[in-house]
This record gives sequence, structure tokens and C-alpha cells, in this order.
Amino acid sequence: MSAGTLTAVIVVAAIGIALIAYFVRNRRRAVLEERHRYEAEQHRRVATVAEADADRRAAEAEARAARARQEALAAEQDRRDAAEARRQAEETFHRADELDPDVEPPAPEVRGEADTAVEADQERRTF
Repeated sequence: MSAGTLTAVIVVAAIGIALIAYFVRNRRRAVLEERHRYEAEQHRRVATVAEADADRRAAEAEARAARARQEALAAEQDRRDAAEARRQAEETFHRADELDPDVEPPAPEVRGEADTAVEADQERRTF
């Protein structure tokens, strides 16, 4: 074999090896990109499920909070109704005492600051 032929064979072999390396590298890159796309899609699916779960939990929490507000309002109304019923009962007792000839009218009460403060506090809680 002559030197020119040997050189040509070496150049062709080098070009062939370079082409093979280039295609192998591109193939590996394509496989790696595809794997990353698949992993990204899996992450998106997990995130979508987690987001839907978070939305559901937030909606449940809001519904519980709304029920709690409604229950608090109902309890407050019940408390006011009970106070009104108590007031009417006391009024009825007082009227009965006024009508009953066997009952003496109560003596005027002497009230101190402590009694007045307690009543004021009770009235504030009533309304």
C-alpha cells in the first residue's frame, strides 16, 4: 500500500468515526430530552392532582367557616331570644305580684356602684 492510499484510508476512517460519534451523541441527547419531557409531564400530572386537592381542601375549609359563621349567628340570635323570654317572664312575674293582693310591693332597692356595673356588663352582653 502506498503512503497516499494509507493516508486516504486513515482520513476516511477518521471521518467515519467522527460521523458515528456525532450520531451517537445526537441520539443520546434525543433520548435524554425525551426522558426529561416524560419526567416533566409526570411532574405536571402530580402538580395538577395536588392543585386539585388543595382547591378541594380550601373549598371545604371555606364551607366549614361559613357554617361556623352561620352557627355563631344562630347562637347569638338564640341568646337574644332567651334574654327576651327571660325579660318577659320577669315582667309577667312582676305584673302578677302587682295584681296579687297577698303580695306586698318590693321595697326600693339600694344599689351600689358594683350592682350598676354588673347590670351594665349584662346589658352589653345582651345586645
